[in-house]
Order: sequence, then structure tokens, then C-alpha cells
Amino acid sequence: MNGNNHLRILVLGAVLALGACAPAIHQRGHMVDPDDLAAIAPGKTTREDVAARLGTPSAVSTFDDKTWYYIGQVTEQVSFLDPEIRQQKVVRVVFDDRGVVQDVQTLGAEAARPVSPVDRQTPTYGRDMNVLEQLLGNIGRPSLPSNTR
Repeated sequence: MNGNNHLRILVLGAVLALGACAPAIHQRGHMVDPDDLAAIAPGKTTREDVAARLGTPSAVSTFDDKTWYYIGQVTEQVSFLDPEIRQQKVVRVVFDDRGVVQDVQTLGAEAARPVSPVDRQTPTYGRDMNVLEQLLGNIGRPSLPSNTR
């Protein structure tokens, strides 16, 4: 091989290596279009109008159906690294008793609060068995007939 072929192979390898590290962009949930959001007028727009314009909400309030949430997130992931949140938006639409929009809020990533999982374990009934009991536990027990397996 001459020097020109080595250079071509090196350039091709560099292009392939850089192409493999291109970030993957993923959109999850419902990113509300700003024009659709601007069309929702508190005091005028009904629940049916919101559903027609924005679609089905991502979540509905737990205790009543007067608050709808549209939750969306855009993440970017480079190869095997953890994904990074690039954009996060939650639109909260609150309805009154008649089903008319009372309030619309857009919340970004700055409104998010971290949630720490509890490290307790849920108790289960039964008894704890050590490894030896688990290995020797079936010795002396009759086996099931072959037609029931």
C-alpha cells in the first residue's frame, strides 16, 4: 500500500468513528405546539375544545378530572452514555365545574423537584430461607407425576 491508501483508510475510519458517536435525539410524551397553546383562552375554551386541539392528556389529576397535564421531554444520548434532558415541558390545564378552562400554565425543567426513592423494603409473609435450605428443601418431597408438568 502506498501512503495515499493509508490516508484514505485513516479518513474513512475517522468518518465512521465520528458517525457512530452522533447523538440520538428522542422525544417522549406530548410536546404542546405553542400555536395550539395560544388558542386556549381561559373563560372561553371548553374541555372538548382542548381535547380537539391538544389531544388526550398525558395525565389527569388524581382526585378529580378538573386538571389535565400534557407532559413532554426531549433527550439526547451519545452512544452508551446516559441520556441528557434537552427540553422538558409540562402544560397544566385547569377546568372549572362547567368544563371551561380556568387556568393554563406551562412549567419547564426549572419547576421540577427531585424525588428520592425510599430504601425500605416491603415486608412479605413466609419465612426467609438461607442458601442451604433452598438447595436441600426439596429432598424427601414427592415429585409431581410427569403428566402434570
